[in-house]
This record gives sequence, structure tokens and C-alpha cells, in this order.
Amino acid sequence: MNAIIIEDEKPAARRLGRLLINLKVGVSAMLYSVEESILWFRENKHPDLIFLDIQLSDGLSFEIFEAVDIQSSVIFTTAYDEYALQAFKLNSIDYLLKPIDDKELETAVKKYLNFRPEKQEMSLDFEDIKKLLVNPLERDYKKRFTVRVGQHLKIINAEDIECFYSENKGTYVSTIDGRNYLLDHTLENLESELHPNTFFRVSRKFYVNINHIKDIVSYTNSRLEIKLNRFNEQGIVVSRERVKDFKLWLE
Repeated sequence: MNAIIIEDEKPAARRLGRLLINLKVGVSAMLYSVEESILWFRENKHPDLIFLDIQLSDGLSFEIFEAVDIQSSVIFTTAYDEYALQAFKLNSIDYLLKPIDDKELETAVKKYLNFRPEKQEMSLDFEDIKKLLVNPLERDYKKRFTVRVGQHLKIINAEDIECFYSENKGTYVSTIDGRNYLLDHTLENLESELHPNTFFRVSRKFYVNINHIKDIVSYTNSRLEIKLNRFNEQGIVVSRERVKDFKLWLE
């Protein structure tokens, strides 16, 4: 199987390339922009599979499909939350949320091998998807959550949540009064419900609320550690793959 990676963050592209090599997937090219990708597809034989980031340095990667009749299957690799992907997930083999997990990557590759379309028909409504991605704030987000406390249900306002985190296969919410509650959600389920201006997924284990960040300090391997006002159950570290997006989100 022959694949290419289209990703504007070179460390993330190299890491994905190493993971694919471990899965015996050949990577013939790593491309970093819309313009570079369009030129490459016009001059080279199209690969079996494309690992495609959505937001590139010079625009949305959908522009590649508007310029070139792509003859490849696609696995999206993205930091966008799941709700935005619903518009086109059926037109791709799979999608992987950053930072990419090696087990999820292996599952996606196996899904392609089992499917192996002769030619993937990309019937995406690019304009609608662009609007969804560029203007995600136009939709409604969850303003409160309910948790079970004994025989009672407690209502927690989203603004009173410092963070969501996963631990021992459970998902918890930590509030401004220092309490932690078990949720009937996964972090993946929350991605379509949290306001992206307020909450950010800093790693596979944590979503944090920008309004309750007390301090941000440098951490090892170019990562960042976040200190919240009350939460102290465990350290919150921004994964290296998410540091760039996190800094942009802060602004």
C-alpha cells in the first residue's frame, strides 16, 4: 500500500510517518500546504491512501479536491471536533483526532485494507463544510451538565467547570468548588458539546476551561503544563502535538 501525508506541522507529519512505517505502510511523500499538494497531485501518480489534515498553513485542504480530481482514499487527521466531521465522515475511510493514537491509526488502516475501494468518490459539499469549519461558533453548545450524586441529580453549569478528564476508563468533571463528578460521557462525546472558545482538549486525557487557567509554565520536551484554580488531582500537560493549536486558541 502506498500513502502520502498532507500535514502542515512537520513534527506531527514525521511522527505519523513513523507510525505508518511500523504498520508496513509505505509513505511516498509528505506535503505541507494546499499549493504544494495541488502541484504534487498534478505531477505524480496518486497514492492508494491520503492522510489529510483539514487546516493547512495556506487554507483548508478541501481546496485540493476542488483543484484536482483525486483518485485516492482519504483518512482525515484533524484537531477539529467530531460534530464538524459528521458532514463528510461517510465520504472518507475514517478520521483520526489529534494527537493521533497508534491503536486508532492501526484500526483505520485495517479498515481501509478491508474496504479497498477501486476509486473513492469524493461527493463533499465543500462550501457547506467550509462554513461549518470556519464558523463553528454559530451552533449551540451545552450550557449545563447533569451528574448523579447518590440518588440525586446535580446540575452543573458549563461556566463552573474547570476541566473534564479521563481516569480509569471513566470521564470526570471538576468544578470551581474543587469537587469531581463522574459523567455518563466520554471525552470524544464531549467534543460536539463544548464551546470551542471556552474549552480546549489539551491532551487525550484533558479538556480545560480557559476562564479557570491560573498559570501556564514550560514543561519538558517543548510541552506546557497548565495550573487551574482548584483542580489538583493530577498534572495537566499540553501534549507536544497540541502546543501550537493551544497557543493559537489562547489568543
